[in-house]
Amino acid sequence: MLREVAEAVTLQEGPPGVRSVLRAMRQLTTASTKELSRSTGLPVPIAAAVGNELRRRGLFTRERPSRLTPSGLALVAELGMDLSLDATCAECDGRELVIPPTLSEAVERLTKLMEAGPGADMSLDQSRCTPETKVRRVLALARAGVLPGGSLLLVGDDDMVSLAVAVVSDLLGTPLVQRLTVVDISEEILGYIREVTADLAVSVETVQHDLREPLPERLRGQHDAAMTDPPYTAEGARLFLSRVVEGLRPGPANSVFFSFGAKNPNEMLEVQQEILNLGLVVNGFIRNFNEYEGSGTLGGTGFLQHLLTTSATQSSVGGSYQGPLYTRDKRSRQREYECVACGARVPVGPGARWSSVGALRAEGCPTCGRGPFRPRQLVSMAELPEPPAPARPPEAASGAPAPSDPAGSRLGEASASVGDGSRPAAVGQVGPAAPGEQDGPAPDAGRLAPGGAARRLPEQALLAVRSGPYVTRTAGEADLDAVADFEAEIARVSFGNAAVDNPQRHRARLARAMRKSREGMLVACLPEDATPVGWLWMTVNQNTMTGDRYANFRSLAVAPVESRSEVAELLVAAGLEFAAERDVVEVVGKTHIGNVSMRTLYRKFGFEAAHMTMKLRLTEGSGRDDDLADG
Repeated sequence: MLREVAEAVTLQEGPPGVRSVLRAMRQLTTASTKELSRSTGLPVPIAAAVGNELRRRGLFTRERPSRLTPSGLALVAELGMDLSLDATCAECDGRELVIPPTLSEAVERLTKLMEAGPGADMSLDQSRCTPETKVRRVLALARAGVLPGGSLLLVGDDDMVSLAVAVVSDLLGTPLVQRLTVVDISEEILGYIREVTADLAVSVETVQHDLREPLPERLRGQHDAAMTDPPYTAEGARLFLSRVVEGLRPGPANSVFFSFGAKNPNEMLEVQQEILNLGLVVNGFIRNFNEYEGSGTLGGTGFLQHLLTTSATQSSVGGSYQGPLYTRDKRSRQREYECVACGARVPVGPGARWSSVGALRAEGCPTCGRGPFRPRQLVSMAELPEPPAPARPPEAASGAPAPSDPAGSRLGEASASVGDGSRPAAVGQVGPAAPGEQDGPAPDAGRLAPGGAARRLPEQALLAVRSGPYVTRTAGEADLDAVADFEAEIARVSFGNAAVDNPQRHRARLARAMRKSREGMLVACLPEDATPVGWLWMTVNQNTMTGDRYANFRSLAVAPVESRSEVAELLVAAGLEFAAERDVVEVVGKTHIGNVSMRTLYRKFGFEAAHMTMKLRLTEGSGRDDDLADG
């Protein structure tokens, strides 16, 4: 049975992996998929797949969180796992360290600093560790004798351990390290570190540097110890540890603290081989030491490994590194993109004619020369047909070039028409409803008016022309006032008298969100005028049960400008591209049932209705009191 379950989910860990899931459920009694992942070391999607297979066989209950069924309990007893001898320390939960009461204030201060600081960039495999983890890392350095000490190098510090060292030093009233160096590619992260540590007990040297290049000469061979939490690939481990080695003083017994995520045994073998190839040895290993915020795939945990240098230690990446580094760089599958105009599906990714959707959009659909494109499923390269030959502009009957289309070759009549109202088109409200809401692209989508001719636009997608001269860009602090007005109008349209429509309230909320991360915050504007005429906010989350990434359209609004509906389409297309680049498997958009124009826009991009919210008002009246609505 164990072998059958392992084969059913192609589990690389084989029967022992299935056995570990059964054992974990027996010990935990009741467990979520995330808890099973943490207990077994299996990534969340793998633990979910094993759990679903066991559930299908009647061994796990169907309610969540799950438990063993009577059949499951009988199987566990048969396998000899009915006796629990778990000796894990209940105080530290197996992490070997407990934060003392004297440092509880450090956790509180770091929590506030994280809330105010920049957010994680998932495209760089970033996932911020919790404030408790930051303090535990400082304690691990102290237990190993690194702190208090002379010099510490942090190779990549999106976890901002430098702030933890500074805060703990401030609480203890003495600097824990004489020299603290942070090397990171993000100037936003480094700037925040400088800002916070300016008045604390530790002076931090920040160096903006792409670790694909060797460390600057002034940092080489200058540090007593180092810490790194690299991208979770074998290549990432090798590169970051190589830069660590470059920054350490030569000789044996220098400490390196290496954090990494759970992998299957074959992948972990590759990582550990990289460590040995660098001439490093393992001095300690603590599973589940690191806890991360929003890291569903890895179960929110990772290990901490204490490494030591030897007389044979040397960097294995001497010069520049140009190979794969982040998880996104190692994708072996392509994604299909569907042309909204003609329905053609085009492969994009490794080995395809177009390596990115940006390149496809710039060239236009190979079938009709148009666009825009909506992302579809990831597929094996073997499953994809050869892309069609590039579309060629037809000639007129006389042999002369076809006349240009002054209307910009519209995609048909599925778009909502542009209204004359003065209010922004809030919550994707792009104007009055289009006649006849469609379940997909309009039947005439991609057709030309009589006498017209399709034409391929070199170096520019058709949507960019239709929405021209507007472009999209990432929102910044200078856009806060305009974006706050959009959010207030969205609230009024969505909630009526119950809306919180004070722009300053929305501005404060958006400012806090921007400080964490501006990812997914897009505005449309003229190239020569930065004033936003449209606003889209998309957030990416992870299903803790399955590990799948999904995205939500939180906000969409367009001001009453020319090409208003086209600008809305431009923003939606940019949002879908943003999601596809982050391996999102599903995008969710919510709108009021009466907002037909928004429903039409969603359906034009392939969205399907999934849920309906039912409401029953039990009291008379229009809603909350005005004073509550304003608050």
